[in-house]
Amino acid sequence: MSEVTTDEFDQIVRQPFDEALSQRYLVYALSTITARSLPDVRDGLKPVHRRLLWAMRLLRLDPGAGYKKCARVVGDVIGKYHPHGDQSVYDAMVRLAQTFSLRYPLVDGQGNFGNIDGDNAAAYRYTEARLTQVALDLMAGLDDGTVDFRPTYNGEDEEPEVMPGLFPNLLANGASGIAVGMATSIPPHNVEEIIDAATHLIDNPRAEPEELMAYVKGPDFPTGGIIVDHEDVIAAAYLNGRGSFRVRAKWTTEDQGRGTWVAVISEIPFQVQKSKLIEQIASLISEKKLPILADVRDESDEEVRIVIEPRSRTVEPNVLMDRLFRLTDLEVRVPLNMNVLDANRTPRVMGLREVLTSWLAHQFDVLRRRSRHRIAKIDDRLELVGGYIIAFLNLDRVIQIIREEDEPKPVLMAEFGLTDRQAEAILNMRLRSLRRLEEMQLRAEKDALEKERDGLLKLLNSDKAQQTRLKKDLATLKARYNLDTPLGARRTLIEEAAPIADIPLEAFIEKEPITVIMSQRGWIRAMKGHVDLAQPEAMKFKEGDGPAFAFHAQTTDKLLLATANGRFFTLAGDKLPGGRGFGEPVRAMVDLEGEGDVIALLPAQDGNLLVAASDGRGFLTSARGAVAETRKGKQVVNVRTGSRLSIVKPVPKGHDYIAVVGENRKMVVFPLSELPEMGRGQGVQLQRYRDGGLADVTSFLFSEGLSWEMGGESGRVRTEPDLSGWRTARGAAGRMPPTGFPRNNRFG
Repeated sequence: MSEVTTDEFDQIVRQPFDEALSQRYLVYALSTITARSLPDVRDGLKPVHRRLLWAMRLLRLDPGAGYKKCARVVGDVIGKYHPHGDQSVYDAMVRLAQTFSLRYPLVDGQGNFGNIDGDNAAAYRYTEARLTQVALDLMAGLDDGTVDFRPTYNGEDEEPEVMPGLFPNLLANGASGIAVGMATSIPPHNVEEIIDAATHLIDNPRAEPEELMAYVKGPDFPTGGIIVDHEDVIAAAYLNGRGSFRVRAKWTTEDQGRGTWVAVISEIPFQVQKSKLIEQIASLISEKKLPILADVRDESDEEVRIVIEPRSRTVEPNVLMDRLFRLTDLEVRVPLNMNVLDANRTPRVMGLREVLTSWLAHQFDVLRRRSRHRIAKIDDRLELVGGYIIAFLNLDRVIQIIREEDEPKPVLMAEFGLTDRQAEAILNMRLRSLRRLEEMQLRAEKDALEKERDGLLKLLNSDKAQQTRLKKDLATLKARYNLDTPLGARRTLIEEAAPIADIPLEAFIEKEPITVIMSQRGWIRAMKGHVDLAQPEAMKFKEGDGPAFAFHAQTTDKLLLATANGRFFTLAGDKLPGGRGFGEPVRAMVDLEGEGDVIALLPAQDGNLLVAASDGRGFLTSARGAVAETRKGKQVVNVRTGSRLSIVKPVPKGHDYIAVVGENRKMVVFPLSELPEMGRGQGVQLQRYRDGGLADVTSFLFSEGLSWEMGGESGRVRTEPDLSGWRTARGAAGRMPPTGFPRNNRFG
């Protein structure tokens, strides 16, 4: 239970704690959603941005005026309108001035406002700012009664609830924010395309969303780049208000002479920090994850210029760049989630058509309110002009009344039928104004005002006239931001590209022969070329150490290292230490702590491996499937307590039988088809033992018989063609092997 003390009565109210907590969290969540994180569909602004622009307007920081310190602006905002931290307010102001963050900046900054590398802006005591023309277009009409004003947090001032200007800021500059339980992410767009779509929607209110896509091609990011999605994918995102866009960097190749070339990146994806991007590419070089990449250089000044140098002239530019697109932020996904506050301050996810419809409804409302406000001003002026005309026609009598009467105001009102405001205006006139009281001028002003009033009344009474007027105003705005202007020109290209193919890294490794040698103590090295294993250099080890595994392979091979507890680890052939010296400990390459003895090391070729434990259980497993992606390896064989993995052998293509020999010197032969193929497990019983366990197992072609090495230095091999005496079902005990079988119970 919680106790709530009311300020008014100082009473304690007993209330369940979960109910009190949920009520307070709901208040916090609604405040975050409506007053902090989500933009308004009508002006695309959050409260902090709206208050920044309002404060700068009151400071008269117009584009033609001088700059003022940002500290002054931030001080006014947090002191009068936005009682939050100064750093958060300044960060919001900085973003409004960054040309790489906003497609159409609302603040003109002077000083260090950060850069595309991700460096922070200077402190607000060093920077200065003023409004841009875009901001003026967004706030146009604030003095014309177009929007409601509300009291500030302390009731001392007023602030607008929404900006009335015709600039389509929500789509033009986009927005992003995270509230409680919801978020928004709207990329920037091109103003001319938005205006064209809005104009079409005015003429065709029931236009299908697909029709609007003829005008809105897709996002238009301030940093350029290329959107590589298909037009159907883009259209689907705008239909529902949710989706994402694949954005790539823009690049070209430059000929360096003699067949060499470099790739030059001139535009990077939106909101990607250039410095971190270069770090990503450099790490690919240092970690040897992209062997066809030699170097990366940042030659940027005011324009982005990142130079990518290939390893050799034979590298295909598209292959190198496609791999960079996959491995780095040279290609990113920019999300679209048009979650905004509608006119009733309710959060909703809108499609493109709904956003434009809501914005147009706001603009029609602004147009009507501006017209009513102007009519009220005209009525006020007409009342005064009518009084002036009466005074002009009876000027001598008016002067006489003013000179002779102690209270001239009621006399004027009674004699000439003037209203209180008319009489007051006449009495407040200065003598020098009498010369301006010319009947023709007054009547001309009256006629002009009445004509304007009639036009405004017709506008208010006709939806068609309002549509025509709004289209005219949009056309005027479009002329300022059309595609032929530096600010309005489209920067992001729309060029469909296929998804990046998942090319294995082995395809980028130069294939070279190597000889892999591993010692009994776990020191591994790779000598260049297929070296004769009898050479003294190949069999050189530390004192007290000796050979364990030695075989020929390629630098493109993945090597499988199996331990006694059934865990498989993977080594890359191109990553092995060189053949000079004794190599390096394999435990430094994979996490072998407590994993037991290494019982096998072999290349991961196509085909199956025959794995068997000391208790006689085994199965077939895919060699490629046993490859592990991390240093921790992959558990393939679940060995039972008291046993260990003892056999890992490749099964050559064409082999159809299995021969198993136990430590009791009994052998069984059965078809390979009786062994299951598994990704992980204990397997099945290959041979039954009363004493001892498994000694060796091999696969062979039954029609050619079973062969084994005779032993000694002769190198002779014996083949037993007739195996019918040992042919039995899997799991049998078996019988003694043929005469001449090695005493070590190994097939060789």
